[in-house]
Amino acid sequence: MTTNILTCIDGSIYSASVADHAAWAAMRLGAGVQLLQVLGRREATSEDRSGRIVAGARRQLLEELAALDAERAKLLRSQARLDLEDAAERLREAGVEEISPLLRHGDLLETLNALEANADLTVIGKRGEAADFAKLHLGSNLERILRSARRPVLVASRAFQPIERCLVAFDGGTSSIRGVDEMSRSPLFRGLAVIVVMIGEETEANRRKLEDAAAQLKAGGLEVDTRLRQGSPNLAIPETLEETGADMMVMGAYGHSRLRTLVIGSTTAEMIRACRVPILVYR
Repeated sequence: MTTNILTCIDGSIYSASVADHAAWAAMRLGAGVQLLQVLGRREATSEDRSGRIVAGARRQLLEELAALDAERAKLLRSQARLDLEDAAERLREAGVEEISPLLRHGDLLETLNALEANADLTVIGKRGEAADFAKLHLGSNLERILRSARRPVLVASRAFQPIERCLVAFDGGTSSIRGVDEMSRSPLFRGLAVIVVMIGEETEANRRKLEDAAAQLKAGGLEVDTRLRQGSPNLAIPETLEETGADMMVMGAYGHSRLRTLVIGSTTAEMIRACRVPILVYR
């Protein structure tokens, strides 16, 4: 079965980086890329004003507004097609051969949920089309996507950088263990240096969990180092990223540990905003 990467762009400044991260993953996995752009219902169609019963100048004004709405919707669809073409060209230049552009109308989350069943990985950007105007605000769809995703999600950073070192935020929970298992078997991580960090007390149980994770990754042929650190995850994780020079982070989603509550919980935006590298979230 061909590996498929579902890649979501929106014409924002993150779209080029999303395409570059998808290309990186596709080349390492030997995968095809389904390139998706979703226009919201209000963007895709003009507003229906036919139910308003007015006369004279007001009727003429509504007709003119309706015409402007229709023209705007047409321009948005044309721009979306150009965005898809630009991203597809970027993928081709990176060596990706199998590319399927797709323009859909409707709700982004509903569309991704429908298409995700045929994808092995989803790639999205940290922020959406308002990124230039809201630098401290993460894309409104991001947390919704991470909460509902059934496949791993790669959250692209603002600009793609060559990836050589990967930091794994490990907490011993179910999704973290599943993520380590998938990493050990995936070509995505071949040749990368891997650092597994656990935030917690220096106890025998924590050390054993950390070493077990490292052993599984080593069994998959990966070069692995480990760190057991105390403190707050939202401080310790970014600090460890900086110290190790990691170009990418991997973590599990959901659960009841402090780390996963922090990452996929009320302070999701804080963690993802603090880490300037791409983040792969395993389910």
